[in-house]
Amino acid sequence: MPVSPLDYRYGRDEAKEIWSREGRHARLLEVERALIWAHSKMGRVSPEDYDAIAEISDPGIVTADRVDELEQETKHDIMALTKAMAEAAGEAGWCVHLGATSNDIVDSAVALQIKDSICIQDESLRRLVLTMCEIAQREKGTVMLGRTHGQAAVPITFGLKVAVWIDEFRRHLDRLEEMTSRCTTGKFLGAVGTGAAQGDRALELQELVLGNLGLEVPVATTQVVGRDRYVEWVSWMANVATSIEKVLQEVRNLQRTEIGEVSEEFDTEKQVGSSTMAHKKNPITAENACGLARIVRSMIVPSYENALLWHERDLANSSSERFTLSHSMILLDDIISKCERVLSKLVVNREKMLQNMEDQGGLIMAEKVMLELVDRGMPREQAHEELRKASMEAMGNGVNLEITCKSSKPIMDLLDEEELSGFFNPESHLGSASEIVESAVSIAMKRCSK
Repeated sequence: MPVSPLDYRYGRDEAKEIWSREGRHARLLEVERALIWAHSKMGRVSPEDYDAIAEISDPGIVTADRVDELEQETKHDIMALTKAMAEAAGEAGWCVHLGATSNDIVDSAVALQIKDSICIQDESLRRLVLTMCEIAQREKGTVMLGRTHGQAAVPITFGLKVAVWIDEFRRHLDRLEEMTSRCTTGKFLGAVGTGAAQGDRALELQELVLGNLGLEVPVATTQVVGRDRYVEWVSWMANVATSIEKVLQEVRNLQRTEIGEVSEEFDTEKQVGSSTMAHKKNPITAENACGLARIVRSMIVPSYENALLWHERDLANSSSERFTLSHSMILLDDIISKCERVLSKLVVNREKMLQNMEDQGGLIMAEKVMLELVDRGMPREQAHEELRKASMEAMGNGVNLEITCKSSKPIMDLLDEEELSGFFNPESHLGSASEIVESAVSIAMKRCSK
């Protein structure tokens, strides 16, 4: 019976296929085939024997079920695999697994899984970034309240908020590209990394095998590839998951009743927000993805622990990695997909953004007025104090800051009323927001077109 939520609730099929029992099995067969291909190129195995091995290196012929049956006897998964292959290959079975150790096969198969995973991750992240670019361009001039410490700050644009996200995810794409070769490295140097079982041409054999599989060749290994490679990939996934949670947490906060500036799409005809509170429109997709992001981050600790192998290796990492690599990838893929779904249909309430700024009673323009006073000759510290006093008075009396500023002689000695009123327009204090949005979008679009 299904136990893991990955079986029935979370994850896309294309991600789960890579890390499924069948996906692992297919890639193990592919690595065993590539080994015999390399031997044939070096003259140790005849072309006819290789053809026989290539023919049976098919999950429809050497099935995962048969391997599982044999594992009940051997108590060793790779020996079960090689027995099943030899059984199907007949006379050519003599060369199956020739000169290899189990982890030559396993680690190279995992590298294939990571390689296929990274292809999906690169594609899905590009799609997410392009969705963000559309929003940033559309909302470049949408003025809203900036917030620091959970408090009203100064005006920004929603486009600028999204531009910050864009540049962060562009950096994630850069990181992924830079680390791909390290994380898609196999190995074929035997039991302790010397290649002794392969003879004098061991390094040549390794290059042939890994080249055939499209994997990188390591400089030096033990029985296994260095787990720093897995640590790097899992850490990258945790980093991306954190960025997505940050984005979706912002969506959730901006959807709060008292803010109401953005929201997830909600099907008012059919969707139910609460089983008892009929009025609710909850950000359930964002909340779901945020929760899954925490699981991805939790995989960092066992991934680091898995790098602490004894001598040329022990087996403590093996069972753990079946969770850390697969679950991190499948969940992150799900998270990216859900984030893209939320953002592509995001509802932006521009009227509420304007209303929330107006409700601040002009206080968010205190910085603008202070800087104008400095430009007119008032010392910066004095200007700050004048605006601080005016702001405290406005909040204490429940009036607009513009009113208290007009009653301040030091302020009005330098400004006339018409000028002062103009300084309380939020659009007058957006700085270089528009240029920043354009730059972030341009750089990201160029990156996504690579």
